[in-house]
Amino acid sequence: MELTLLGTGAPAGLPEPDCPCARCAAASGPEARAATSLLVDGTLLLDLTPGPALAAARAGQSLGGVRQVLLSHPHDGPALEMPAGLPSPVRVPDRQELALISGHRVRALALDAPGTGYRVTGPDGRRLLYLPPGAAPAGTPLSTPVGTGPATGSGAGPHTDEPRDGVDGPYDLVVLDVLGRPDALARLREVGAVAATTDVLAVHIGHDVPPGPELHRRLAAAGARAVPDGTTLTVGAPAGPGTLPRRTLVLGGARSGKSLEAERRLAAFPGVVYVATGGSRDDDPDWGARVAEHRERRPATWRTEETCDLVPLLDSDGPPLLIDCLSLWLTRTMDEVEAWDDTLWERGGATALAERVSALVAALRRTPRHVVAVSNEVGSGVVPATPAGRRFRDELGRLNSRFADECEHVLLTVAGVALPLR
Repeated sequence: MELTLLGTGAPAGLPEPDCPCARCAAASGPEARAATSLLVDGTLLLDLTPGPALAAARAGQSLGGVRQVLLSHPHDGPALEMPAGLPSPVRVPDRQELALISGHRVRALALDAPGTGYRVTGPDGRRLLYLPPGAAPAGTPLSTPVGTGPATGSGAGPHTDEPRDGVDGPYDLVVLDVLGRPDALARLREVGAVAATTDVLAVHIGHDVPPGPELHRRLAAAGARAVPDGTTLTVGAPAGPGTLPRRTLVLGGARSGKSLEAERRLAAFPGVVYVATGGSRDDDPDWGARVAEHRERRPATWRTEETCDLVPLLDSDGPPLLIDCLSLWLTRTMDEVEAWDDTLWERGGATALAERVSALVAALRRTPRHVVAVSNEVGSGVVPATPAGRRFRDELGRLNSRFADECEHVLLTVAGVALPLR
């Protein structure tokens, strides 16, 4: 089965018409994107967008063989352009399946937002999933009964002989709004519809994310990718080596956006364990407000553990860990080894702290889990006035360096911008 992406952008395209923002200004060349539209094997068109015939011609394709046009967006149109000879676009009722004369089978999926998702199975048995912008599968993804209502369309008829619409293993290709609904990708991973072998393509790309390297970096962190308009892919063909790291360290100063960046990197994964090393402080309202802000940002499916005992978590198998943050872990650990007292520091505190750090780094090296950790970067400011302050600064710098040595990706956030260091 062959897929041509006639467009990969948001409904308004990228850049948006008459939009003066910096992101639209930077969206040129291969980063400019028309509204998303997919052509499957030259016979099935998913979503009719402005200028489809021209878009197909630019991709070296023709719409002359199209026998079915299906709509996925919440509204039916009207279409801005209807090329001569193209079948009238239709929407398939939720949970109904069409059997096309070309040998393709298309099932409509119920979503948690207005619109329709489509599962397409090619004559070769390869399967792709396409979701409209801002949508995820409703309820338990892809596990609802087949409907029995009529469906119409050129070259198609209703197909209701299957008892259920099960996952039946991972898709070969998933095409969805990765940036707008990362939780949709997380749901699909949770039920096995997306696996390591699934090629995940981001579409409906608008000006909410800077184009260029930043766009591709964010998608890579989610295990997804974007391709230019006009790209033709063979569904099921290897997408190339993955770039998804197992271990990531996110550094930054106060309010630099480091925690948000760390959360963003795991938003497309299910069941994340958020490890809060700071604990709760009932006598500190400002700290309580910070904790509440973080909690409100997290997906409801994430679980929170308030602990500084990181080694057992790293040594156990399970869902991804988000550790926020290493600097608070270090503070608690230095408290426990009495590192703030100069005499006790010299008499064994330094050795005890080094052993704790080595144990943590060794656990990170051998962990089977996907880990994203946050830490403060404090070595670029004013030199602390006290020996204890300088000790903490130095030990945090050493901890960050050793932790980073074990990470595939290391980022530094400055003014909300994540700069890749590795």
